[in-house]
Amino acid sequence: MEKWENLADEQSLQKTVAALKGSGIEAVVVKDGAEAKRKVLELVPVGAEVMTMTSVTLDTIGVAQEINESGKYDSVKKKLMSMDRATQGREMQKLGAAPEWALGSVHAVTEDGKVIVASATGSQLPAYAYGAGKIIWVVGAQKIVKSQEEGMKRIVEHTFPLENARAQKVYGMGSNISKVLIISKEFAPGRITMILVKEKLGF
Repeated sequence: MEKWENLADEQSLQKTVAALKGSGIEAVVVKDGAEAKRKVLELVPVGAEVMTMTSVTLDTIGVAQEINESGKYDSVKKKLMSMDRATQGREMQKLGAAPEWALGSVHAVTEDGKVIVASATGSQLPAYAYGAGKIIWVVGAQKIVKSQEEGMKRIVEHTFPLENARAQKVYGMGSNISKVLIISKEFAPGRITMILVKEKLGF
């Protein structure tokens, strides 16, 4: 477990940033969660339609609260919480799948520029893969790994047990590694920005 919580060193960080840019993903490095929050709020225009995906990282640095509770943004999450899944389920799926902006995190980033996201329901994956106009991921530097294989190992050994425990506590039911998205290239210039943080954030 401890191995997966070690922050990447400067050489690994810079190698990852270069590889992400080569994969079509904008990447910046910041020193801590407070700076990451400032960067997110610089990038997202006031009044924009924004979906905050379930993310311990966004909760920890206060981005989810700012987007969903400040009244400065058109919060998709707030809209979804006011809807009835039994009668408006299809509409809710569409809203979550194609927001103007999607904010969240990922579970592993490889030094050669691949991004790995695991999910129980898959709810965040359509927006990340294609549906969202713009994406910002805030990622603790402990999530940088050498390879795709190591990234999957990290998810199984580290991310899943922690998320499973969180889900049990919050939802009263466990999680699952049901669906995995691997992004190796983004074709739309400027669509995805990753903010890598020199601080342990999220799982």
